[in-house]
Amino acid sequence: MNENRSVFALDGVTGMLIATVLLLSILAGLTVWGLSVQQSSASNYYDIKDESSIKMFSQENTKHLVDVNKGE
Repeated sequence: MNENRSVFALDGVTGMLIATVLLLSILAGLTVWGLSVQQSSASNYYDIKDESSIKMFSQENTKHLVDVNKGE
């Protein structure tokens, strides 16, 4: 029998707490990162110029989009 057991070994309560804290911190970090990306994307919008000359299938359709923040 293994007489060298401990409740606070890494495969016991301590390991479970470390894994839980690690997963919760990863979740919090990804949530904050996702919210910041969503917030920056929501404030950056595009405007369409010269809508009457846009063709259905054309490679030049991207020239009609104007990034409002850059002022192109």
